[in-house]
Amino acid sequence: MTEPAGNARKSVIASFLRTIKMVLWGFLGIRKGSDWQEDAQKTNPFHIIVVGIVGVILLIVGLMVLVKWVVPT
Repeated sequence: MTEPAGNARKSVIASFLRTIKMVLWGFLGIRKGSDWQEDAQKTNPFHIIVVGIVGVILLIVGLMVLVKWVVPT
């Protein structure tokens, strides 16, 4: 049997949100081994790459804004 379109869409959104959570915890360096194994089985590698790149860009832009705000020109 196939999933209805609504359930498939919710599954993709849930997977993407799980990936965001996983990458954010990875940025902090706080991960349990059991959580990592569960996430590795349930996440899409493409989502991890996209969220990781967006996260790095946001981190860099945030640091640049912070420096511009702290150091007057």
